[in-house]
Amino acid sequence: MGTQQQAKPQAETKPRRKAAVKARAATSPEALRPDGIDGVAMLGLYREMVLIRRFEERAARAYTQAEIGGYCHLNLGEEATVVGILRAMAPTDYLFTNYREHGYALSRGIEPGRVMAELYGRSDGVSKGWGGSMHLFDVEARLLGGYGIVGGQLPLATGAALAIDYRGGPEAVVCIMGDGTTNIGAFHESLNLAAIWRLPVVFVIVNNGLGMGTTVEESSGEPELYKRAASYRMPSERVDGTDPLAVREAMLRALASARAGTPFLLEAVSERLKGHSVVDPAKYRAPEKTQSLAASDPIALFAARLTDLGLLDDDTAAEVDATAASAVQAAVAFAEASPHPSVDTLFDYTYATPVANNSHRLPGEPLFSPAPPLPNAPTNGAAA
Repeated sequence: MGTQQQAKPQAETKPRRKAAVKARAATSPEALRPDGIDGVAMLGLYREMVLIRRFEERAARAYTQAEIGGYCHLNLGEEATVVGILRAMAPTDYLFTNYREHGYALSRGIEPGRVMAELYGRSDGVSKGWGGSMHLFDVEARLLGGYGIVGGQLPLATGAALAIDYRGGPEAVVCIMGDGTTNIGAFHESLNLAAIWRLPVVFVIVNNGLGMGTTVEESSGEPELYKRAASYRMPSERVDGTDPLAVREAMLRALASARAGTPFLLEAVSERLKGHSVVDPAKYRAPEKTQSLAASDPIALFAARLTDLGLLDDDTAAEVDATAASAVQAAVAFAEASPHPSVDTLFDYTYATPVANNSHRLPGEPLFSPAPPLPNAPTNGAAA
């Protein structure tokens, strides 16, 4: 992303950008924010969190049973952050995530069966079985990935925000990343462009304290990651990622800022309860740290809060858990019944449109057919 790419023709784009910002600000935040949070809505947040927890636990089990292949990263411990972010977004907003995205897909309203089928690599999955755990994608839900490359989603999300800005639409873009992503070049390049062009995008750092097995304090010169926005004169905030209501309110503020022409950086502190991926035993954590994670379990914390408010009792909690377990079991049955993708679709979606001379050969097949021998060509080393 060099300086030439940043130099948009000012005379042509400034009036259009001003009109776009005015249109977004006119509909923000009240016209686009979800309904207020009352007791029923708070219990709805809890239901979503429990569904994500049970789904991820079942996904971990399926992975150990070799039903799910490839890599598999779970939102265990991040449920409050997930639902808080999604409840603040309008249905027309766009979401880009990293590879830890199952919960975001569920909270975005994608059917659990389609998400589980994708994890199983089946054709009824959200990416028709070709994406797997790290590459969930649903245009109708405006979930535009799941990206396996660390930070790969940031330039794309910034580009989507630029497209919205050109069209003058009311939408915003939300881009999720982990704490480790803040140390790569694409993070700084994307925030810089967003700030220069005043794009409608909210960058969200889900800080679970560890970039794989390395702590934020050991890998970042400034471990309070939200402060990095100051380099781009971008507003930022840090929020308790174990509190879904606090996350939602912070996201509403961030989205209002983005729609009004000022991109925003939000950091949600939300420790994951397990390893980096399903196969990671997290032995880099001290035993006392592992034991202390139970005290920061967002589902237990929110359940206690709802109980204190008289919104949750033992019977209701049991019903919520049973409903979530039933939905997950139905998702597994759907995934198991879904067919595997056909081999003849192996090269589908390689290009957006057919490309001339695109090779459809299978691995091991020659690129070209053997050329026929020339007429009167010498054989067996005989002289011409």
